[in-house]
Amino acid sequence: MDLVERIAALNEWAFDRSGEDEISLSVAGSWTEYHVAFTWLEDMEALHIACAFDLKVPERRRAEVLQLVSLANEQLWIGHFDLWNSENVVMFRHGLLLAGGADVTAQQCEVLLDLAIQSCERYFQAFQFVVWAGKSAREALDTAMFETAGEA
Repeated sequence: MDLVERIAALNEWAFDRSGEDEISLSVAGSWTEYHVAFTWLEDMEALHIACAFDLKVPERRRAEVLQLVSLANEQLWIGHFDLWNSENVVMFRHGLLLAGGADVTAQQCEVLLDLAIQSCERYFQAFQFVVWAGKSAREALDTAMFETAGEA
């Protein structure tokens, strides 16, 4: 967790050490602020990352959001999206297994963080389209994944 704390400090991100094995960061993205938690899971010898964004899923849109989670996960090679039931928020999660006493490196922490933020940035608009615009999961994903050339 000390490595992650140094990364947060260098990037001037707000962070909170809630324990020896957990740190939470706030990272500004292009679309929203992301809440990232790194947790060391001693019994599994794994570093877990969870990245959530402020987008509460109302009950009436839950089924369509779950469909979008499934469609988005089909496209991911590493990590996955979940709908966290207790808070009704979408989050990206991944675990880095370090069994056998391997130590995590600063570069691995940076790559995990980058992976989580990039995945959330890529799919955030699709989740917004489903929750706020009432789009279907397929329509939202197709719209959000539309590639444009340049910027206006």
